[in-house]
Amino acid sequence: MSMKIAHWRKSSYSGGEAGQCVELAELDGAVSVGIRDGKNPEGGHLAVGRADLAVLVCRIKDGALDL
Repeated sequence: MSMKIAHWRKSSYSGGEAGQCVELAELDGAVSVGIRDGKNPEGGHLAVGRADLAVLVCRIKDGALDL
């Protein structure tokens, strides 16, 4: 079985004064998405399904989370 190398992309909203950096990568043949802290790429990542990521992004945009 061959292992696909994840190609991490930095969010266009990352940066700014706080130095926040979120990176995403397609995992498992587009079944899931990896999310990691770009300031600490060796620190691991979260893997979520595409639908779950869409819900998370909507909740963040709606201000439903205390971030």
